[in-house]
Amino acid sequence: MDRSNANLSIEYIGGVTVVVPTDTKILEEEQIQSLEKTFMSLIEQNAGARLLIDFSHVQFLTSSVLGLLIRLSRRVSQAEGRLRLCSIAPKILEIFKITRLDKVFEIYKDRQQALEGL
Repeated sequence: MDRSNANLSIEYIGGVTVVVPTDTKILEEEQIQSLEKTFMSLIEQNAGARLLIDFSHVQFLTSSVLGLLIRLSRRVSQAEGRLRLCSIAPKILEIFKITRLDKVFEIYKDRQQALEGL
């Protein structure tokens, strides 16, 4: 069963595409490739997309996910869209700070804050 958004919940809120990875752990290469496929098609379908990734379910992820987020950020930027992240677990947020990715991404505490002005 190759359903590219089987591990994602996608909602549309006031012109913003909210994507919620539903797995608590994103560790497998297959998961990451599936996420990438889904994200890239969302961006291609919606030029100038306003995209919010809500990490409220995710407790663990590999560095490959950080690479994916960087690729997504570039693609969104090329499509003249906006990308924000929210609800990142403290341990994962620490990784963003150590790698200085907290300076690269717009990161918000919760979905409500992230949606404001997006």
